[in-house]
Amino acid sequence: QVQLVESGGGLVQAGGSLRLSCAASARTFGYNMAWFRQAPGKDREIVAALNWSERSTYYTDSVKGRFTISRDNAKNTVYLQMNSLKPEDTAVYYCAVDTRRWRTTFGVRSSDFDSWGQGTQVTVSS
Repeated sequence: QVQLVESGGGLVQAGGSLRLSCAASARTFGYNMAWFRQAPGKDREIVAALNWSERSTYYTDSVKGRFTISRDNAKNTVYLQMNSLKPEDTAVYYCAVDTRRWRTTFGVRSSDFDSWGQGTQVTVSS
């Protein structure tokens, strides 16, 4: 199993920005990677995903144009740049990876990922 550690969460005012980082304990080349979030009383939802080749991305509709997922395999890290934050973005954000390298598919469901970080809290004040 790959250990994932998220960082960069915190409190920010509406309209502000945060950059989340997720450091992996193994080489991330060949991994599909993603960010999920879970707000209080809500189901966990996909936020953004990036496949191993960086040729496919996915963003949930509510964050399109505001969030950007990226990765640096040399640092074994995936990032989520969050701009124009809204109170409804408040949630615990989780990094996830699919450790089955070189996948020919690109799923964006929780079940498509097999290693998860512990989460980092993002709180956006109105």
